[in-house]
Amino acid sequence: MLVWQPATMPTDVTTSDFPLPRRAGAYTFASLFAVESFVRSLNSTVISLQAYDILGAAQKVSVLSTVVSLSVLSATLLLPFLLGRMRRRWAYTLGVTMMMAASLALASHVLAGQALGMLLRNLGAAVLNITLQLYIMENIKRTDLARSEPIRLSLSTASWTIGPALGVSLYVSYGPWGPQLLAVAAAAALLVLFWWLRLSDNAGALPAGNLEGFNPLVNVRRFLAQPRLRLAWLIAFGRSCFWTTFFIYGPLLLVEAGLDKRVGGYMISGSQVLLFTAWFAGRFARSHGVRAVLVVAFTVCAVASLAAGLAGTASPYVAIICLLAGSVSASAIDGVGGIPFLRSVRHHERQKMAAVYRTYIDCSELIPAFVFAIALLWLPIGAVFIILSGGLAAVGWFAWRYLPRSL
Repeated sequence: MLVWQPATMPTDVTTSDFPLPRRAGAYTFASLFAVESFVRSLNSTVISLQAYDILGAAQKVSVLSTVVSLSVLSATLLLPFLLGRMRRRWAYTLGVTMMMAASLALASHVLAGQALGMLLRNLGAAVLNITLQLYIMENIKRTDLARSEPIRLSLSTASWTIGPALGVSLYVSYGPWGPQLLAVAAAAALLVLFWWLRLSDNAGALPAGNLEGFNPLVNVRRFLAQPRLRLAWLIAFGRSCFWTTFFIYGPLLLVEAGLDKRVGGYMISGSQVLLFTAWFAGRFARSHGVRAVLVVAFTVCAVASLAAGLAGTASPYVAIICLLAGSVSASAIDGVGGIPFLRSVRHHERQKMAAVYRTYIDCSELIPAFVFAIALLWLPIGAVFIILSGGLAAVGWFAWRYLPRSL
């Protein structure tokens, strides 16, 4: 049967005139995070090995990391203020562009380029992290976070499995330009994917949300005034301390033990195969609670780090096994570690608190590097993992003591 319909006039606006935003769900953000992870993973091991080649000592690498991390921490707190009223899509684009510039600086293979590349890489990651967190908080319900966060981490497994070993292999075989050219190409692919997805806020055709400017000191005080946010930050800080120490000092320990640089890359990639355990951590958290997962995982991670430090350069392969065991528990923390913050932050404070919360990454690079730079003046490199184990045990105790059982 024919049904009459009025003709559409050229001046009429229809939904087909403009591309509609695609539905943003768990796999949308997981896809973006997976490609971003590949960009970062290519240099995750190369940076410390290249810094070691340039400076010639693990203690000097720690000093360089301390200086860069201090600069990044200061800049991170000012990011929303510096970006002003920039729309989130442009902020995300800026973050990707900074990652590209970082690769070009690292390819110079000189100290100034190394420092600039590390700075730009961390700043770019900060912008991407803050922006993606805001998209997630506005598009994923709080009750769905225990399912969506493990999916996001698990989908990045392939990136972190391939990237570290591939990056080191390209560095050893083709020099500093090898991994950086691939990193630039991967970053360009990330930018294309982001704009193709056309992420939206509150059903707009394009993101309407901005990174609001604010006084960083005021918001740090506001963040510290909320006990649950302080605890969420501490948990994320402890998790990130393990990964930072593992990625920087794990390969250096193997090099000082006389092993080939590629072994360090293979160890890092092998550890990332275990990221799929984040999915099981999410399932366990839904039935037994986030608190139980975090306490057990931090305990195992502390014991594994202590064993790796005791093995040291005398037994590098034992150290590898211990660090891989630690990475299993760290992956479990990754799967649910962000939930305390996402469930605790108030809706109207999301943007401001996200910038403060994100400083756990910079602090996990700054504080351990500073401590290790002093310790390595007198102690062997294995000592960094013994020091790390004490910190992880302390964070596990705080999680057991103060996290609600119902979380």
